[in-house]
Amino acid sequence: MTGLFFEEFEIGQTMKTRGRTITESDIVQFGALTGDFNPMHFDAEYMKSHMIGQRIAHGMLTISYAVGQAYQLGFLEGTVLAFRAIDMKFSQPVFIGDTIHVEIKVAETKPAERLGGGIVTFDVRIVNQDGKAVQKGTWTVLMASKPV
Repeated sequence: MTGLFFEEFEIGQTMKTRGRTITESDIVQFGALTGDFNPMHFDAEYMKSHMIGQRIAHGMLTISYAVGQAYQLGFLEGTVLAFRAIDMKFSQPVFIGDTIHVEIKVAETKPAERLGGGIVTFDVRIVNQDGKAVQKGTWTVLMASKPV
């Protein structure tokens, strides 16, 4: 699939990604890449006495995977010009072994001709295998207009 142009988005349009299971390796690699070695992600003994009770994935790892999962759907392929904003609430922890998918709904479109397209705001829910939203919020992207 080639990406959708700004004019092809309709308010209310929905998309859903396939699932992706979070592994310990994901957490280790993300920590090494970012330098975020918070004990919440790396210290099982520390987390035994924490209110959550076990190690969790980085919130930013979860968002990063969600963006990648959305990109794999193809609607951004070659037509996304820029991510303009990401505003997400972290609602539930993501544990090693959880499988997440992303539910995306077009919430708003706004032409931006001088930027070469338009702004699309998506309502986004990152959902675990139990159907619980672990993160929810909005992504705002600049999408290219259809060539004339």
